[in-house]
Parts: sequence; structure tokens; C-alpha cells
Amino acid sequence: VMNVITIEDYKSTYWPKLDSAIDQLLTQCPGDYIPISYEQIYSCVYKCVCQQHSEQMYSDLIKKITNHLERVSKELQASPPDLYIERFNVALGQYMGALQSIVPLFIYMNKFYIETKLNRDLKDDLIKLFTEHVAEKHIYNLMPLLLEAQSTPFQITPSTMANIVKGLYTLRPEWVQMAPALFSKFIPNILPPAVESELQEYAAQDQKLQRELMQNGFTRGDQSRKRAGEEL
Repeated sequence: VMNVITIEDYKSTYWPKLDSAIDQLLTQCPGDYIPISYEQIYSCVYKCVCQQHSEQMYSDLIKKITNHLERVSKELQASPPDLYIERFNVALGQYMGALQSIVPLFIYMNKFYIETKLNRDLKDDLIKLFTEHVAEKHIYNLMPLLLEAQSTPFQITPSTMANIVKGLYTLRPEWVQMAPALFSKFIPNILPPAVESELQEYAAQDQKLQRELMQNGFTRGDQSRKRAGEEL
């Protein structure tokens, strides 16, 4: 028989364990090893759900993650422009990485409370928190910097640009309207099909890009080698 978990037990014993595990997951760097027992956390969540503490646990989780994201947003606001894109990319990557661990740990709460009582899904809720507390607050600073970086070869790595653009599209597809040409480079079928009269314009843009690359010491051979390398 499972021991009764009172709200006091939950607050003094169970939530603190979850709280510190979530902390570690939210702040870990990619590739870090975290000394937390997933089994212990998983069982902790399970017991709390069985003892009707789901609503409290969900509320605590949302509050905890919201506070974390508000800190992340403030740190980004303080970033100098030349580091801003890179730091946004790190914040986005770190958070999405953390969700891959946090969501499975709370699977029981998701199944027996969020999906059944709230008709929602934990992962969607947590992604929405990042959209509201970080991305929405930074999109108008970020977009001009991304467009500028795109027109200046090698200012940021292609993988950083791809991560951010795909990430923004996942968070809020309508942000495409802010820079359709930029999004179309990374997300298929965003722009309407090319009209014949526009093909010359596309060709001219392409030649301009080739010229810029060559001015930066890139030859066509480098590009095809690079492309071949990316395809491997």
C-alpha cells in the first residue's frame, strides 16, 4: 500500500527533489552528464499523481519554468548585438534539449491530468512558454540581425542560422511573414511557386551571392566541395 502523501509532504520532500532535477536539466550544456536518478524522479512524479497532487505539481512546474525563461530573456536583453544571435541560438537549443528530458519525466502527469483534465499536452504548453517569455520579446531585435547576418557571408555559421529559423518557425509559423525569403531558405514550400517573370530575378540574386562568395575568397570548387561535404 502506498503511504499517504500529504500536501506538506509534497511541498517539503517531493517537490524539492523535482525542483532541483528540473534546475539541472534547464541549465545543462549539451553533452553534460547530469547526476540525477531519472528512475527516482519518475517514481516521485508517479506517486504525486496517484495521490492527487497533479494540479499543484503542474502549477509548480509552470511557475518554475516561467521564472527560468524570464531570467533567460533578461540575459539576452543585456547581450551586445554581435553576440545576440549566437546567445539566442544557445538559449533555444538548451531549452529544447531540456524538454526532451523534462517531458518524459512528467509523462504520468501529462497522461492523467494535462491530457484528460485540461485537454492539452505538456510539451506544447512548455514550448508555448518559450514563445511567450523569450521569442516574442526578442523577435523584433532578432529578425533585423538575422537579415543582416544573412547578407554578410560568414557572419554566423549556416547551422546557427538554420537552427534559429527552423526554431522560430516551430514556435510560431506566422513569423514567416516577417522575412519570407529568409525562411524559405530553410523551410520547404513556404514561398508560392516561382513565376517565370521572377526567374531572372532569382538568377540575378544567385549570381550576386556567387560574386560575394568569390570576393570572400570562396571559389566554385570550394562551394561544390562544401556542398558535397554537407550532403555526406
